[in-house]
Amino acid sequence: MKMTLPEDWNPLLSEEFQKDYMHSLQHFLASQKQACKIFPDEEDYFAALSATPFNSVKVVILGQDPYHGEGQAHGLSFSVKPGVKVPPSLVNMYKELEADLNISPANHGYLQEWAEQGVLLLNSVLTVEAHKAGSHQNKGWETFTDKIIELINERHQGVVFLLWGAYAQKKGRKIDREKHCVLESVHPSPLSAYRGFFGCQHFSKANTYLEKEGKTPIKWPLKDVDMKALSTENEQIGFSF
Repeated sequence: MKMTLPEDWNPLLSEEFQKDYMHSLQHFLASQKQACKIFPDEEDYFAALSATPFNSVKVVILGQDPYHGEGQAHGLSFSVKPGVKVPPSLVNMYKELEADLNISPANHGYLQEWAEQGVLLLNSVLTVEAHKAGSHQNKGWETFTDKIIELINERHQGVVFLLWGAYAQKKGRKIDREKHCVLESVHPSPLSAYRGFFGCQHFSKANTYLEKEGKTPIKWPLKDVDMKALSTENEQIGFSF
C-alpha cells in the first residue's frame, strides 16, 4: 500500500517512509486490510495533517487512538462527522467550553472548523481495527507522530499543546516549555473529567497565550449543522450511521 502525505508536510516527513518501522507498519496495515476492517478510511489516515498545514499550527490537541465504531473515525482526534452521535469525551469538551467561554454546545461533533484555524487534532495512533480499541498500538504509528510533535516543537514558537490524560502527557514530555505553552489535565472521558478537566479553562487559556504571542486566537464556537438536510442527503445516497 502507498500512503501519501499532504504537500506541505511531505518534505518534513518523507524520510520517515524510508525507515524500517514505517515499512513494517505499511506491511501490517496491508495485511490488516485483507483480514478485517480498518478505521478511518485510508484516504483519511493523514486528515489531521491535510486540515492543518504545518505552518498554520497554533494549537495541538493530542488524542490516543481513532474511534473504533462504525462511521466514527475520520482522521481528526476527538472529532466525528455531522450526523454521528457526539462521543462522551467530546460532550465533556463542549461542557467545559460552555463553562469556560459561554459557548453553547454544537449540534454535531465535527471539529473541522478548529482544524482549519490551526488546531492540529492529532491522534498518537492513526488507525484501528473495527471494534477493537487500541488494536494498532505499538505497530509504528507512535514513532511517526512523535516525529510530528518533534518538528512542531523544534521549528515553531509559541504553540499551545493541550495534553489531556497520562497518555498524552507522557507523549508530550519532550516539548520545550520555554518555547511553548503546555496545558495539562486529566482526560475529558466521563471516567475522569470530574477529577480536573472540568474547570481547567484550557480553551480560554490557549487563546490568552496566543494573543500574548501576537497570534489570532481560535474561534472555538462551531456552526450548527442542518441535521434535517443532512438526513435527507444521506437517505438520497443510501448512507446512514
